[in-house]
Amino acid sequence: MIETCPRRRMITGISFLVILTTLVLIIESRWTGSPKPKHFVIENNSTCWMKEEYEIIQDCHPCSAFEIASKIKGVCIHTHNKEVLRCKSGETVSRSCDKVAWMDKRNFWTFESILCIVGILSTLVSFYRQKLLDKKVMMRIHRQLHQSV
Repeated sequence: MIETCPRRRMITGISFLVILTTLVLIIESRWTGSPKPKHFVIENNSTCWMKEEYEIIQDCHPCSAFEIASKIKGVCIHTHNKEVLRCKSGETVSRSCDKVAWMDKRNFWTFESILCIVGILSTLVSFYRQKLLDKKVMMRIHRQLHQSV
């Protein structure tokens, strides 16, 4: 069916879909409010990081399987991720965190790689199929010419 569609109609359809997608993204970004601040569990109920300046010693990273299973650290129960902070007073505190940056990055590139591979395979299958169809047409023409002679 798509083979019989004129070029002008295809370009019009694709343009309509691009405009519709852009419009939906704009409307969605306006209607969705900002997310509510999440309150994560803090180890030993210390809130020094809320009252004073702090520095992040270890960025957000996944808890070990032992920490999650044993529930020794309360911060690992909810999100299975933690980050270690040092308050200005010198106290070291672990708190839950939402996302691990390097894992999100890895998942994104894995997803992109899979899409690229699927795209390349689809293109190769499409070229192969077109080659077979062209060969069939040529055989049919050859047969018709051979019968008419």
